[in-house]
Amino acid sequence: MKNWLITGASSGLGLLMTRKLLARGDKVVACVRRPASLDELYAHYGERLIVCCFDMTDTPAMRDALTVAFTACGRIDYVVSNAGYGLFGAAEEISDAQIERQIATNLTGSIQLVRAVLPWLRAQNGGRIVQISSEGGQVAYPNFSLYHASKWGIEGFMESVAQEVKPFGIDIVIAEPGPTATGFGQGLDHATPLAVYDETPAGEVRRAIASGAFDIKGDAERTVDALIKVVEMPQPPFRVPLGSIAYHHLTASLSARLQEIERQREVACSADRD
Repeated sequence: MKNWLITGASSGLGLLMTRKLLARGDKVVACVRRPASLDELYAHYGERLIVCCFDMTDTPAMRDALTVAFTACGRIDYVVSNAGYGLFGAAEEISDAQIERQIATNLTGSIQLVRAVLPWLRAQNGGRIVQISSEGGQVAYPNFSLYHASKWGIEGFMESVAQEVKPFGIDIVIAEPGPTATGFGQGLDHATPLAVYDETPAGEVRRAIASGAFDIKGDAERTVDALIKVVEMPQPPFRVPLGSIAYHHLTASLSARLQEIERQREVACSADRD
């Protein structure tokens, strides 16, 4: 039996992962904002499910809850940083309050979670942190600029932290799902649209989302199964794309970026000192 801690465990991939891990006999610390959302699971699995309640933007409450969780479990093998949501709208349309909440939840909240668990993982001589990012952590769509800012940001943070904590036996895995049927679209925070963007790429994406034409190939159950399999590998990859859309978009984007960089070799080298 392994011990897991999962944020955002009340819906989407977090809830599915919680259900699957409990069903196979593992213990889960499920971190949510509304504990009643897991009453049914708690009634069924009892002490193998520990429910912690905090908002990702409340760092003191998060730290207090993690102290309870690690004390109760003795050891937590896997920490899954999954909590987050999408903010939808062209950059000019988004309000200041929406920007602050998106960054505070997806980026700052995830950073503070990692910072809070590291002392516990070091004390137990290792563990594994799983950051649920997105293909949107390396590619970008119109109307998701702030969501992408949070995901590109957390991936950079995790890439640095992975180097810092490797000597302590702490591994990091970044999961990058493509568009997946999880209810993510229903949970989007929408900005007030401006008519000036109707006939732009932002407007096209808005209409695709509204009509259901936006391509979603990822299966939530299969995504979670693949993720658990990868996370439990003795030596997992640092980044793992999940879904064919993520795979193709990531490979195309990275290839294009590399080609552009290679074309700038002469300019880049000209900036060196003699």
